[in-house]
Amino acid sequence: MTDTSDASAAPVGEAPAYPMTRRCPYRMPVGYEELRGRGPLQKVTLYDGRQVWLVAGNELGRALFPDPRLSSDVLHPGFPFLAPRIAAQTRQRAAPPLVGVDDPEHARQRRMTIPGFGIRRIAALRPRIERIANGLVDDMIDRGSPAELLTQYALPLPSAAICALLGVPFEDHAYFDERSRHVLSSSGEGEAETAYRAFSEILCYLHELIAKKEKHPGDGLVDELIARQLSEGAVDHQELAMMCSLLLVSGHETTANMIALGVVTLLEHPEQMALLREDASLLPHAVEELMRFTSIGDVLMRVAAEDIEIAGRTIRAGDGVALSTMLMNRDPRAWEDPDSFDIRRAAGRHVAFGYGIHQCIGQNLARAEMEIAFRTLFRRIPDLRVTRRADELPLNAPYVLQGVAELPVAW
Repeated sequence: MTDTSDASAAPVGEAPAYPMTRRCPYRMPVGYEELRGRGPLQKVTLYDGRQVWLVAGNELGRALFPDPRLSSDVLHPGFPFLAPRIAAQTRQRAAPPLVGVDDPEHARQRRMTIPGFGIRRIAALRPRIERIANGLVDDMIDRGSPAELLTQYALPLPSAAICALLGVPFEDHAYFDERSRHVLSSSGEGEAETAYRAFSEILCYLHELIAKKEKHPGDGLVDELIARQLSEGAVDHQELAMMCSLLLVSGHETTANMIALGVVTLLEHPEQMALLREDASLLPHAVEELMRFTSIGDVLMRVAAEDIEIAGRTIRAGDGVALSTMLMNRDPRAWEDPDSFDIRRAAGRHVAFGYGIHQCIGQNLARAEMEIAFRTLFRRIPDLRVTRRADELPLNAPYVLQGVAELPVAW
């Protein structure tokens, strides 16, 4: 089957083809302006011809995100997929914990893992993240200009941080980095087997790591889950390995894409970069605005478990629903001049981390990593520049994490 998810595919009736491809890593896809003008709830057409509801409004999205009538269960027979590769890959393995299950299973798993990402724990980890960031910049400077920022900085920084948090040996991070990109960024149906094999290798590694830690405990989150959940029978080895694989893969791939995309966005807006250099206290605001403006996890899929009457429409049981975080974060009814990038904006109501019961549990860590990454990089290399125009950078596929596939820089 050919993947026809690009915006260039012909629209079906009043339901345009979806998802749509970005031409610039931080701007909306060309077709989004039309979608935004069609209202907060509308129909779009997926690669296989199926029509699903697209949620484009901020207020409507914040109402539907936590609605228990919308299911995240990827094994539900009516669950929609954005591309054939994702459908094929999902059918090859069990539902991913946390993101691919509903309550009460989701709530049970979330209670186990969320204490490991609390504010105090992340605050204690900040000095270590700062040392990692400075070490990576040292290596870049030693190698000299030019550099490839994604692989030399944006990816290894969150990779090392999540390894430290989980208690995974840092020397193994390259093993995960390579396989994680296959899991999240493989494109096309033909690469489903590659993605599945990469995920299986990560899972096998974690089974072995858990067995070692049962005999020789450490002080990471994996060790805590073994002591508090596995030993008490709350989870078995398979579920624990699955949860740890999700935390490991999503815990660095998402932030790596956000760091790289944030660097591009800031450097493409020199007036905003100047504000940040003049007032370092704007950095947390800049991180929130970058999350709103770029919306790297743009499309989150759901299926209606029962009828939902909302916005003058009826979402029928079994209907697919696509929640676009970018369209919600660019809703002019929620944001003044939403297509402008302004680090002074109060951007706290964005939904880039999701909203409701499935809101990202790692957001405290992600914020800390981004703040440290941007502050360290721009302080240490103040004349950093991207050597290609933003609209010339190779981009990820439209149905995976948004971002750049490579980021050449110089100074």
